[in-house]
Amino acid sequence: MSEQLERLQKVIAQSGITSRRKAEQFILDGRVKVNGTLVTTLGTKVSQSDEVSVDDVPIDKEKHVYYVLNKPRRYITSLDDEAGRETVIDLLEDVTERIYPIGRLDYNTSGILLLTNDGDFAHLLMHPKHEIEKEYVVKVEGIAKREVLDRMLKGVRDEGDVLKAIHFKVMSIDKKKKTMILRITLHEGKNRHIRRMLERLGHPVMKIKREKYGSVDLGTLQPGEYRPLTKQEITSLKNLATKNVKQ
Repeated sequence: MSEQLERLQKVIAQSGITSRRKAEQFILDGRVKVNGTLVTTLGTKVSQSDEVSVDDVPIDKEKHVYYVLNKPRRYITSLDDEAGRETVIDLLEDVTERIYPIGRLDYNTSGILLLTNDGDFAHLLMHPKHEIEKEYVVKVEGIAKREVLDRMLKGVRDEGDVLKAIHFKVMSIDKKKKTMILRITLHEGKNRHIRRMLERLGHPVMKIKREKYGSVDLGTLQPGEYRPLTKQEITSLKNLATKNVKQ
């Protein structure tokens, strides 16, 4: 029986080192070899026995794995950090596959973070057009008026970006301490999105926790704990991303 052939860019993406779109660019840029031979044609197909390398480094043909982590504060959402700070990868001590975070959470933001070595899956979830909802619980300084908070739905301009929320709800108000807790839902998350948006509205953020990513929540996971995503959760996330593509 002949070996099954797959498109070269798909095999590179499945290794977890990049998305399929970027893998295509790697091929066009002359960074990919198959069995030692430079390949620059996107239609090229390879088998499981072929050796594929990017920048002369063989790709790992690992089984795809998917995890959900309850990220504590003061961890970098990265594979490493030049300043020597602890990263989220340090928390997944018994995971041997080369995984990486899907998107980012700020250093001082806690909560749900997904990690994988499946480049296609990561790209699917991170692309803004797929509109995966993420829910955050946010504690802010001051007690904002409704009309001020409503500006989040229309968009708040900051440093050339338009920062928006798609939903929000006031969870509680502490008149004595002059603070309030909000539940905010985003589709996309620009750098420090919620912090910048609320600071522009005059209500600096004191604490943020992401509690839900699409159909996946933290459940009983404590800060620093993690678990594999279930097959049902993986399928649900894929279906959400496919369903929500903008027309």
